[in-house]
Amino acid sequence: MFLDQVDINWPCRVSGVSTPQGASQIKGQLEDIGFLPGEQVTLLRKGLLGRGPYMVRVGASTFALRQSEACMIEVECEHNV
Repeated sequence: MFLDQVDINWPCRVSGVSTPQGASQIKGQLEDIGFLPGEQVTLLRKGLLGRGPYMVRVGASTFALRQSEACMIEVECEHNV
């Protein structure tokens, strides 16, 4: 499942970052800010109509992500959606 599909406030773990072919720069940027396999991530808030921007906590940091970025982050949740 991807981060944009997660319920708000459910703890998950990053399992990877999947970017379109040729978008390695975006993958690197997401990994640089902490979206690394095994890292805990929580979706705190979704924008208007459930679309971006998304407020996300990864590790001890909080970030805003576009929907296009959130749908690249693969996660494993600790509950069934």
